[in-house]
Amino acid sequence: MRVEKLVEIIGSDFYAGVPDSQLKALCNYLMDKYGIDPLHHVIGANEGNCAALAAGFHLATGKIPVVYMQNSGEGNVINPAASLLNDQVYAIPVIFIVGWRGEPGIHDEPQHIYQGEVTVKLLEDMGIATFIIGKETGDDEVFAAMEEFKKVLAVGKNAAFIIRRGALTDAPKVEYRNSGVMAREEILRHIVKMSGRDPIVSTTGKASRELFEIRAANGQSHKYDFLTVGSMGHSSSIALGVAVNKPKQRIWCVDGDGAVLMHMGAMAVIGANKPENLIHVVINNGAHETVGGMPTVADSIDLTAIAKACGYPNAVCVENCEDLNKELEAAKNRHELSMIEVKCAIGAREDLGRPTTTALENKQNFMEYLKTL
Repeated sequence: MRVEKLVEIIGSDFYAGVPDSQLKALCNYLMDKYGIDPLHHVIGANEGNCAALAAGFHLATGKIPVVYMQNSGEGNVINPAASLLNDQVYAIPVIFIVGWRGEPGIHDEPQHIYQGEVTVKLLEDMGIATFIIGKETGDDEVFAAMEEFKKVLAVGKNAAFIIRRGALTDAPKVEYRNSGVMAREEILRHIVKMSGRDPIVSTTGKASRELFEIRAANGQSHKYDFLTVGSMGHSSSIALGVAVNKPKQRIWCVDGDGAVLMHMGAMAVIGANKPENLIHVVINNGAHETVGGMPTVADSIDLTAIAKACGYPNAVCVENCEDLNKELEAAKNRHELSMIEVKCAIGAREDLGRPTTTALENKQNFMEYLKTL
């Protein structure tokens, strides 16, 4: 289905969302049509944030907003959907567009398997009407579904279009760039070299994939790394949980700007606890690169100032290899909670692979290694 036709049938002029590779056609269409415009298109910190933005739009205008997300974002949206939007509470109508990763019968990454199984059920359990759009779905079918949706939206209920892989087509081409100089994989090589045998907890997306391949290229064991392949925004909290229970062992967290934004409250908890053995590295390319490159707001905020305000005793920002090495070494030697923000270019190798071990194997190997420390 042409993405422009879907937007036309829905008929909304406000979209808020968190980018998804399955919805790349929609994301590019919105960026081409609106860019980032608080009146028409906002990329939120997380899906719950987007639902609340949508609620505010409806309260101010009386019109029906759209929230787009990967199905993994259903977890973030359950609370506002149940306690804010629901027709038994404020009855605020919202249309969700959900990318269906891990659809049963279609091969996908391990973090998407169970989420894919429960995608439709979660929405239906929340009283959200659903319609699935696949490659063969006709415009007339979507139009008919939207006519049915209008009936439930009119009484303050919600509805969702669930998008199968490859269902949306004909998006404009949008190129995402920034002013960063260092490649993320290059940054990770410096971190791996400096961290030695220290455990690393890495964030979801290409950072963990690159870390896995760096270890393989170096002939190193993967036991040093916990690859947070799902659960975006939670790697720093995982690292905190490890650090406080291994107080004599230095722990590194490799994070991303989109992940930090998604659950920024984690920084306040880390800063309040001040684990002396935790080094928090935030690789900031100002983009949701793994799912297509759409921008985050991380280029327009001061992450190091936020870290200091949260209680991090040390927080710096670097933009080149020389400063990166200097700050990595300083953090390694000071035995005090540290945050290093590293400005990064958008982009990755075309042939970047994925971990060849399972998530369960990763967990078991990492736990066995922690036992030796």
